Amino acid sequence: MLLCAGEALIDMLPRKTEAGEAGFAPYPGGSVFNTAVAAARLGMRTGFFSGLSTDLFGERLAAVLATAGVDTRLAARSDRPTTLAFVTLTNGQARYAFYDENTAGRMLTEADLPALPAEVQAVFLGGISLAVEPCAEAYAALAARATADRLVMLDPNIRPGFIADEARFRARMDRMLAAADVVKISDEDLAWLMGEGPLPELAAALLARGPALVLVTEGAEGVTAFGAGAPLKVPARKVTVVDTVGAGDTFNAGFLAGLSDAGAMDKASVRAGLARDVLEAALTLGVRAAAVTVSRAGANPPRREELA
Repeated sequence: MLLCAGEALIDMLPRKTEAGEAGFAPYPGGSVFNTAVAAARLGMRTGFFSGLSTDLFGERLAAVLATAGVDTRLAARSDRPTTLAFVTLTNGQARYAFYDENTAGRMLTEADLPALPAEVQAVFLGGISLAVEPCAEAYAALAARATADRLVMLDPNIRPGFIADEARFRARMDRMLAAADVVKISDEDLAWLMGEGPLPELAAALLARGPALVLVTEGAEGVTAFGAGAPLKVPARKVTVVDTVGAGDTFNAGFLAGLSDAGAMDKASVRAGLARDVLEAALTLGVRAAAVTVSRAGANPPRREELA
C-alpha cells in the first residue's frame, strides 16, 4: 500500500451567485490529497494520513477520499477547523489567502503519527505541510521512521510565501532529503533549493544529499530522471491545457503506480537501481496521467481506464 502524508484543504474558488454577486465555492484540494486521489484512481491501494477535521469541510474531504477508494483509517481526526484557501484571480493569475491557524492539519504533531502497518510499502510526502509548523516537524519525523524499511518519495513543492524561517525550513528539508529515496522537484524549486546552475549539476548536488533518484519536471518540456545511470528524459504530452492545477500531484501518483506495476515500489528496488525500461514506463505513466489532468479544469486526475 502507498501512504500519502500531507495536507488536505478546501480551495474557495471565485464564483458569481445567481444574483450576480461575488462569491466563493468550496472545492476539496491540497497537493498530497490530490496525489492520494490520483493514485487510488489509477488502481493503487492507497492510504492517506493528515490531520483531518470533523467539521463539515473535513467530512467533505473524507467523503471524496472514500469515493476514490482511499483508506483514511490512519488519519488523525480532530474538531479543529479545516484549512481554507481563498483564491482570487487578477488577469488570470491566481493569488491565495490561506486561513490555517490552529487547523486540524497544521496542528498535527509527532504524537499524532500512526504506527505504520506492515502493508505500507511506500510513503509519499510533500506539499505546503512541509513548510508550516508544527505539522512540518511531524512529517519530517514520519519520513525518518519510514526510511529504515520503506520507500520514501518526497515532493518539496516549495512555496516561499509559506516559509517563515528559511534557515529552519532548509535544515528540515536537508533531513527529509537524506531520508528520501525518490525526490520529484520542479526546475524552479530545484533552483530555489540548490541555487542557479545547469540542471544536471543541480540534480547531482541533490543526489549527493541522499536520494537514489531525482525527477526534475520542466512543465511542457517533460521530466528528466537523474540517478546512477545516464539521465532519462520523457517529453510531456501535447494537449490543450485548461489549467495546470494538480498536474505535478498526478505525475507523482502515476510514477508510483508505474513502479507498482513493475513490482518495484520498494526501497530495495530503487536503491539497487531501476532497470531503464521500468524507469521509463513509470515516468511515461506519470506524464500520461498528468496530461489528462491539465486537459480539464481543476485537480481531476484520470482513472486507469482513461489511459488505455
